[in-house]
Amino acid sequence: MIVFPAIDIRGGRCVRLTEGRFDAETVYADDPAAMARRWADEGAEYLHVVDLDGALAGQPVNLAIVARIAAAVKIPIQLGGGIRTLANIDAVLSAGVTRVILGSVAVREPALVKEACAVYGDRVVVGIDAKDGVAAVEGWGVSGGVGAEELAARMAAAGVARIIYTDISRDGTLAGVNVPATRALAKAAGIPVIASGGVSSLADVVAVRAAAADGVEGVIIGKALYTGAVGLPAALKAARGEEA
Repeated sequence: MIVFPAIDIRGGRCVRLTEGRFDAETVYADDPAAMARRWADEGAEYLHVVDLDGALAGQPVNLAIVARIAAAVKIPIQLGGGIRTLANIDAVLSAGVTRVILGSVAVREPALVKEACAVYGDRVVVGIDAKDGVAAVEGWGVSGGVGAEELAARMAAAGVARIIYTDISRDGTLAGVNVPATRALAKAAGIPVIASGGVSSLADVVAVRAAAADGVEGVIIGKALYTGAVGLPAALKAARGEEA
C-alpha cells in the first residue's frame, strides 16, 4: 500500500484546512519544495499535492511552485486543484507532474474526463470528495448532486484508472479514516481507490491496509504528519505490514 504525504499549497505556502474550509487554515511551512524534500528524504514513494488557490480559481494557479517541487524530488507527484480542461492537464504534466487529479469536471463534464483518459491513460485520476455520501464540487463548497458511489462507477466506465476518495467531514480533523465508505466506493467502482481524510494514527493506516483486498491501494496523510501525530517512517512500515 502506498502512503502519500499531502502538500496543500495556498498563497505560496504549505497549509492544511479543516473540513476543506478556507477559513480554517493552518500554515505549516513557507516553502512547499523544502517540505517535499523532507518527505522524500523520509522515504515517501509518491507525493499528493493540491493547488488550493487553483481549486478556488477554477484553473491551476501555483504551477511555478509545483514545478519547483517536481525538480526538488525524484519521486512521482500527483496534483489536483482547478484542473478542468485538456489545456490545464497539458500545463500540469509539463510542470513535471506524473498524474493529474480531476475533481469538479468529473461531475460537471464527464465527457471531458473520458476524452482525457483516452489521451493520457492512467495519468488521469479522479478525486471524489463527498459529504454524507454526496459528491461536492468547486473546492468542496457546492453539492454535485450525485452519490459518491454512483459517480465512481460512472468514472470507471469512462476509463478512469483510479479514484481518490475524500470524506470531507473528516479531512483535517484527525477523526479517523472512513474506511467502510472507502471500501464500499472501491467495490462500486471496481478500480483502485486511494483513501483520504481523517488519518489520526498508525491504526488508521493499518485499517486502510486491511481494505486492500477490496481495492483500496493507498492512503493520503496530511495534518497527522504535520502535527507529529504520525511519523512518516512508521506509517510506511505500517503500510507494509511491518511493526513500527
